Amino acid sequence: MPDLVDLFVPLDAADEPLGPRLERALGWAAGDAGAWRIARRSLDARKGRPLGYRLRVAVARAGESLPAAAVARRPPPAWPASVPRPRVAIVGSGPAGSWAALRLLEAGVPSTILELGKPVQPRRRDLALANRGQLNPDSNYCFGEGGAGTYSDGKLYTRSKDRDAIAAVLGDLLGLGAPPEIETESRPHIGSNRLPKLLTALRQRLEASGVVYRFEAAAAGLRTDGRRIRAVRLRGGDEIGADVVVLAVGHSARPVYDWLAGAGVALERKAIAVGVRIEHPQPLIDRIQYGRAAGHPRLPPAFYELTAEGQGRGVYSFCMCPGGWIVPAATESGTVVVNGMSLSRRDSPFANAGLVATVEASDFGPDGAGPLAGVAFQRAIEEAAAAAGGGDLRAPAQRLTDFLAQRPSRELGATSYRPGVAAADLRAVLPPVVQSALRDGLRAIGARLPAFLHPEALLVAAETRTSAPVRIVRAADSLQSPSLEGLYPAGEGAGYAGGIVSAALDGVRVADAIIARAQR
Repeated sequence: MPDLVDLFVPLDAADEPLGPRLERALGWAAGDAGAWRIARRSLDARKGRPLGYRLRVAVARAGESLPAAAVARRPPPAWPASVPRPRVAIVGSGPAGSWAALRLLEAGVPSTILELGKPVQPRRRDLALANRGQLNPDSNYCFGEGGAGTYSDGKLYTRSKDRDAIAAVLGDLLGLGAPPEIETESRPHIGSNRLPKLLTALRQRLEASGVVYRFEAAAAGLRTDGRRIRAVRLRGGDEIGADVVVLAVGHSARPVYDWLAGAGVALERKAIAVGVRIEHPQPLIDRIQYGRAAGHPRLPPAFYELTAEGQGRGVYSFCMCPGGWIVPAATESGTVVVNGMSLSRRDSPFANAGLVATVEASDFGPDGAGPLAGVAFQRAIEEAAAAAGGGDLRAPAQRLTDFLAQRPSRELGATSYRPGVAAADLRAVLPPVVQSALRDGLRAIGARLPAFLHPEALLVAAETRTSAPVRIVRAADSLQSPSLEGLYPAGEGAGYAGGIVSAALDGVRVADAIIARAQR
């Protein structure tokens, strides 16, 4: 068995041979170290400590072989031979839907994936139009093959504690052509330029084994026989026969929430977070995080993760994109929504992150407003942002210093947001509770990091789609909706995940629940 060694390598020693350092750490003689492999790598940029990389390394003695790194696999499921295979329709081709299809296929159960938007390559043209201020409500940064995560950076870190399940999802991505460093980096990231190739490879693999994709197929309802699903109804009148429906629609599937509510499917409100995209010049963030080492050629664009409190609410950074871009993420005409993304090389001159405050379900209004009150809450902010931006997906923006001083911005600096920004007073866009929380949170952050409150920093509105404001209720044991037999809510849009990996994990979990039901 190889030895595992934890090392700290100072930044200026990062290019030195690792063998002698491993030998010293293990107490071996010079030349004793043979083959080695980095199992884990993270940048340590904590204040008051030497800057460098923390490594976990597997190393074998000279003359001994180093076993190849094992690729994590899920135990194969078994569909009972005595149970007919169901007709499965999966609504949504994001991580939850895709990994549900992959897992069911491992049990020999093919499915039909229904996707509102376009395949990943044609979808690019609609994103280019959005960057010029023209929105396609069915194909955009939220809707299309791969879901909202496709063109939102490809971040693969998650709060899930199921390390084996996470490793299996990363193993799937490696098998599709993801870069090998996603297994070793502490904050793995693929990049929005690489993800489309992986999604195309995933689709080709699924289609080769019997999965059918239907793009530009908007689910408009369900046909039922009593409390049992019989088909998915599509906009335009077509139907897709189904005994099992995995509803993996993503956090912006508002028309789906509407018809679910109309059909009496159990829904409930869910807390969300709302705020802005905060954008700084990337060199400024590098100086804050790296100090005098900023600009070192071995350092990546600096990342941050900030938390504070304002007005008794959590205020925090979300989906931080070093060397990234702010992008238009609206899905409805007459609204403005912003999100962030970056390419694998992270070479934009800007850094951006969501800066949001928690919004409780009770903030949406009285209980009588119903389970979709959170959607109305989001939409009101997005419409106010569109009005303040002046049209064509221009976003209202305010200098951070002006926001804190509660005065309108008269002029703005440069930004990565391509449809353009309009100088505005965000008091006309954000609810008072969110404004107050963000101001207090920013002041608390500034007390720790004064340079963060830089005059060049911009706040661009509105960041409203951090998660779904609705949960599609499901039973804890079967993962089925209590309203309809055969309906399995999954992923971020159903309220059970957040991010690429956690949504994929939930898709696998739902598929396993479908298989387990057949095994009983």
